[in-house]
Amino acid sequence: MMRLPDFRYLRPKTAREAAAMLAGEGAGRAMLLAGGTDLLPNMKRRQQVPEVLVGLRGVGELRRFENGRGLRLGAGLTLSELDRQDVLRRRFPGLWQAVVQVATPQLRNMGTLGGNLCLDTRCHYYDQSYEWRKAISFCMKKDGEVCWVAPSSRRCLAITSTDTAPALVALGARVRLVSERAERVVAVEDLYRNDGIHYLTREPDEVLAEVMLDPLEGWRSTYWKLRRRGSFDFPVLSVAAAARFGPGEIVEEARIALGAVASRPLLAEQASAFLAGRTLTDGTIREAAELAYKVAKPMDNADFALHWRKRVSRELVTYALRELRGDPMRKERLRIARRDLDAAASG
Repeated sequence: MMRLPDFRYLRPKTAREAAAMLAGEGAGRAMLLAGGTDLLPNMKRRQQVPEVLVGLRGVGELRRFENGRGLRLGAGLTLSELDRQDVLRRRFPGLWQAVVQVATPQLRNMGTLGGNLCLDTRCHYYDQSYEWRKAISFCMKKDGEVCWVAPSSRRCLAITSTDTAPALVALGARVRLVSERAERVVAVEDLYRNDGIHYLTREPDEVLAEVMLDPLEGWRSTYWKLRRRGSFDFPVLSVAAAARFGPGEIVEEARIALGAVASRPLLAEQASAFLAGRTLTDGTIREAAELAYKVAKPMDNADFALHWRKRVSRELVTYALRELRGDPMRKERLRIARRDLDAAASG
C-alpha cells in the first residue's frame, strides 16, 4: 500500500491569503491543494513531496461563475459543476467537450478547473512507483539527471496532460493570477513553457484564481481527444479548434491547438492563419490538417507509438474542422473519443 508522506495542512480563506502562505513557506516547500485528484497520487508515489499543503476548498472567491458578455470561471469550480452549466455547453462547446472527457464522473466531482490547468506533465518513466523509478536510476524530472525518453536531451520531455488548456488556448482565454504583491492577467497559452519540469510560468507564490472568456460572437469550437481507454484516461493527443464565421460561411479567424505532443499546448499558427478568408471545403480542411500535422512532434513518452500519434493528429484536425463546418460527427466521436457526447449533452 502506498501512503502519503507527512505534511502540514493550511486553510486560507482568500486567494491573497493562500498566496501569502505560499510565499511564507518558501519556494518548493508548499503546494496548492484543490481537488487533489492528481497531486495526492503523485505524493504517494513520491513524485511530489511538499512539506505543506495549502488547501483551497474554503476559498469562496475561487468558486464564482459569472455569466456576463463573456464568462468568468473561478479556478476552484469542479469539472462536474462546469459540466452542468448549460451556458458553457451552448456558447463554448469546445471547452465543455474537454471538461466532460476528463477522467470519470467521480474524479470530475473533485477535480477543479484550476487543477486541470496546472496538471503535472506526464511520462512513462515518471508516472511509476518510487521503487520502479529507483530501479532504473530515476529520471531528470525527479531525483535523476537523465531524460530516459531522449537521454541526450538537456530538458525533460514529459508531456502536457491537461484537457482544458488546449480548448482554452483555441478560445483565446486568459487567466488571473493572484500573489501577495499584485494580480496579473495572462493568456492561457502564455501560462505554459515547453519544459516538462518547469512547465508553468505561474510564480511559486501565485494562485490561479480565475479563467476569463470573451463573448466570441460568431465563433464555433470543438475538442477531440485520443486516449487508450474510453472510460477514463489522460490524453495522448488532443486537438482543439475554434473559428469565427462570417457571411457565406467564410472563416474570418481561426485557432487550432494541439495537446499532449509537447510539454505545453501548441498553437498551430500556420494552419490557423491558412483558414482565414476561406470556406471549410474538403480541400481547405485537408491542407490545414497537413499544416497542423507538421507542428505535432510527439515523443516516446505516452501510450501508442509516437509515429502513429503524429499521423492521427492529421485525422483529429480533420474531424475537428469538419465538426466546425457542421458535419454530423457522432460516429467518429464514438470510434475515436469512445464517448457519445451527443448523449452527454442531452442528459
